[in-house]
Amino acid sequence: MNMCILIPLIVGLISALLGYLLGKAGQKPVDVSGYTSKISKLEADLKDCNSKLGALKMQDSRMAAAMAAPLIAFNAAEAKAIYGKLIKENDLKIVEGIGPKIEQLFHDSGITTWKSLSEASIATCQKVLDGGGEAYKVHNPGTWPEQAKLAYEGQWKKLYEWQQVLKGGK
Repeated sequence: MNMCILIPLIVGLISALLGYLLGKAGQKPVDVSGYTSKISKLEADLKDCNSKLGALKMQDSRMAAAMAAPLIAFNAAEAKAIYGKLIKENDLKIVEGIGPKIEQLFHDSGITTWKSLSEASIATCQKVLDGGGEAYKVHNPGTWPEQAKLAYEGQWKKLYEWQQVLKGGK
């Protein structure tokens, strides 16, 4: 065999071995615990984001269902014919027992439409009244959600006849 080829091969192998050994000697050990804690934190953040996303998807589906629900058109002429006065849409004061101040309490608590009042429980209505102070605790909201439902559904004659029997919403 030709020695001219053998010498560069031996020098190359020795250089590669020396480079490998020197590289290994200068290397510090990797701190895996730091990465482990970062991974744990990122996994917790991901889990939190996924739960928030699930809640938003649920809220989005509820809103889509509410939007898909058929809306009942307000007929001001029919309401005026029965009540003899102009009725504004979603005027909570049409409900027997609700005046301007109580209407404002409901608006402040987020109940601004006949539909939302009809979906509120009597306990929720009482909680709104209790939030207004002592002066409002004497009111009885027992029929308010039902009256609001009739108004929302446009059943003006039935609502008017019922209100003729009621005394202050009771």
